[in-house]
Formats: sequence, C-alpha cells, structure tokens
Amino acid sequence: MSEPVSPISHALKDAAIATLIVAGLSFPIIAFRADPDFSNMLALTARWPLFLSFCALAFGLRFLLSLWASRPKKPQAPAAVATAKKRGWLAPAALAALVAYPLAVLAFLGPQAALKWVDTFGVQILLYVLLGWGLNITVGLAGLLDLGYVAFYCVGAYAYALLAPLTGLSFWLLLPVCGLLAALWGFCIGFPVLRLRGDYLAIVTLAFGEMVRIVAVNWDVVTHGEAGLYGYPGLTFFGLPFVAGPRGFAAHFGLHFAGVHKLIFLYYLVLLMALIANFVSIRLRRLPLGRAWEALREDEIACRALGLDTANIKLTAFALGAFFAGIAGCLFALRQGVVSPSSFTFTESATILAIVVLGGAGSQLGVAMAAALIVGSSELLRELTFLKAIFGPDFDPTQYRMLLVGLAMVAMMNFRPRGLVSTRQPTILLGKAAEAKP
Repeated sequence: MSEPVSPISHALKDAAIATLIVAGLSFPIIAFRADPDFSNMLALTARWPLFLSFCALAFGLRFLLSLWASRPKKPQAPAAVATAKKRGWLAPAALAALVAYPLAVLAFLGPQAALKWVDTFGVQILLYVLLGWGLNITVGLAGLLDLGYVAFYCVGAYAYALLAPLTGLSFWLLLPVCGLLAALWGFCIGFPVLRLRGDYLAIVTLAFGEMVRIVAVNWDVVTHGEAGLYGYPGLTFFGLPFVAGPRGFAAHFGLHFAGVHKLIFLYYLVLLMALIANFVSIRLRRLPLGRAWEALREDEIACRALGLDTANIKLTAFALGAFFAGIAGCLFALRQGVVSPSSFTFTESATILAIVVLGGAGSQLGVAMAAALIVGSSELLRELTFLKAIFGPDFDPTQYRMLLVGLAMVAMMNFRPRGLVSTRQPTILLGKAAEAKP
C-alpha cells in the first residue's frame, strides 16, 4: 500500500500548480508593458519584479489555503438549544464612535489635514453603507438579483443637479423628491421583470443600468454629456452657505472659516440618512411586508401557493431599494459638486453588490462592515506609495482595487460562503417551547 501523502507535500503540489497557472495567464500582461515610442511604435518594457511578485503571492496564498483545507476537522458537538447573548452595548457604542469621529479627527489633525479623513474615510464610506442597505432590501430580503442598482443612484444625482437651479428649492425639499423619482423608476423597471428570476432578472437589470448611463452620455441638451452638470446650488446649513464672509456659516457662529465644516455637516447628514434606512429596513422585516419579502426570497412558487401577490412584493422591494439609492445620489451630488456619467458605471453596481454579498445578504451589520472594508481598503491603496520603490515608479496601487475585491470574494467563498455576518436575527422569535404534558 502506498503511504499517505503529507498535508505539506499536497499543499506544495497545489501551490506549484496554481503558480504555473497564474504565470501562464499573467505573463503577457504583467511581465511586459507596451508603451508607444517616438516613432509611434509599441515598445515592450519588462516588469519581471512585478511578475515574480504575483507568482510568489499566488504560491503563498494557495499553499496556505491548501493547508487550511487539509486541517483535521474537529468533531461537531451535538446541537444544543441556546440563545445568543445579547450585546446591547454594541449598537450605542458604534453610534457614539460614528458621531465622535469627525470631531475627533478635527481635534487631532486640524482643519486642513482632516479634510481627507472626513471626506474619504467618512462621507464616502457612509454613502456606500447607505447604498448597501438600500440594495440589501432588494437582494438580501427579497432575493431579487439587481445588477443595475447604480441607475437609481444616477437618477437621484441628476434629479438634484437639474431641479436645484430650475426650482430654486433647498436640498432639504429636493432630497425626498430625488428619492421619490428614483423609486418611480424602480417601480417602472419592476413591471417588465415581474416574471423573471435568477440570471434573467440580473441580465435585464444590468441592461437597465447601462441604458440610463448611455442616456446620460448622449442626451447633451439636458445632461451635457460627458462634461456633466455643475454649478448647481451646493450644501447649506439651513440657508447658511459654507463660504468665507460675513454671511457664511463660520461667521454666523463666530468660527474661523474652514472647508472641513461643510464636510462635517455632510457627514452627519449622510449618517442620519443611513440610520433612517437601517431603521426602516429593520422595522419592515417585522411587518407582513418584510416577511413576504423573505418568503419570496426562499421560494417564489411556495409564496404564490400561500396566496401572496408576488407582483406587488417585487414592486415594493424595487421601489424602496431605489428610493434609498436616489437619496444617496442626491447626497453624492452635494458632495462632488459635479454629476457626470463616468461616476455611474457598472463597476459601481458591482461594488455595491459585492458589499451586500461579502457582508451577508440580509444582514445590516455585515453590509456596513463590508462597506467599510472594501471602500476603506480601496482608499488606503492610495497611501501605499512606498510600493513604487519595490515595483517601479510606474506602479499604481489603485489599479488593483477590483483585483482585491475579487480576491476577497474568492476568500469568502472558501471560508465564509454566507458572508461576514452569516447569522441574522429571525423575524419572529419564539419563546421557550411548552413542555409536553404526560
């Protein structure tokens, strides 16, 4: 009889095969870079350190993954009926940290240095949390795979950029209008896909997202094409503009003018909208509508057999998810100061969907954690300028953002296939089972 192969030998073999595959696939792309020379001919520049680094990374990751898969499995204890300990302090502590974050950054770093940390690692992450919680209604609760969610995001942004200068209304009044317009489009896209499920639904929603972006590109009279819309009214504090001068926000409250004041107010505004989206999602889960969404997600045929109107259930899921995307689009327009089609590509839809899947479909906490992880790590790549000393001056870490997202998806499929937070609180909790009477 042949001797059993040791786990290390098996892991080394798997790692070597994986490295050969990565080397074969990435050799023409990573090992050489094509640049035009003075004669307008392509000249190949070798990048062997970068190529070898990719091969070494593939070898190490596959080796560790094989060792993890071959570890001895512990015998599972018999299932026991036990209730999870409630951690009532977690939500208040997290909320207190979020409220104190911009003020703490301003106190420690000063007004100028706090701009990046409040905007990039505060407002931007919270926007994706809001988008993730909105898509979680459609995908996580109702089980409707939506690949064109960025279209509603785009509708909300363009709605504010177009209506603000035309109507002269403040963003407080236009904020719900943007959400309602996006919900209307969600209601409209819901009608053609009432009978579609699974991959077919994903294809139709993907086409809808691209149609909205293409319309924004080609409707020059209204959207100004690729140039986008700009010059619309910006964010104000109940009528007080964030500008230097006697009529500005800082002068009204006796503060020294700083650009970070606007970002801090926008941070708290986005945080408030995200908390409202979270509250609505949690409350709806306990209502008949939320339970109907979960029934639709588990089995649509059984849902129909119970007498539930699946058409209305799907329409409400699309409309409510689109409403929060429209709110996020309005806030995005206030943050950027310009709205262009390049901000609403399919990559954004893929990123939002990845946040929901990685966090755990249907889990509010998991979606928030995944948004902070994906968006925060992507922005941290910009700070890794020291890698240019290793891979060359032309190395741009931000170009590998989606590669890291893909690696995270692969890792989650192997280690936590149901997401970061795979357990969710049941919609209906039953008390102790009644003891059987003799």
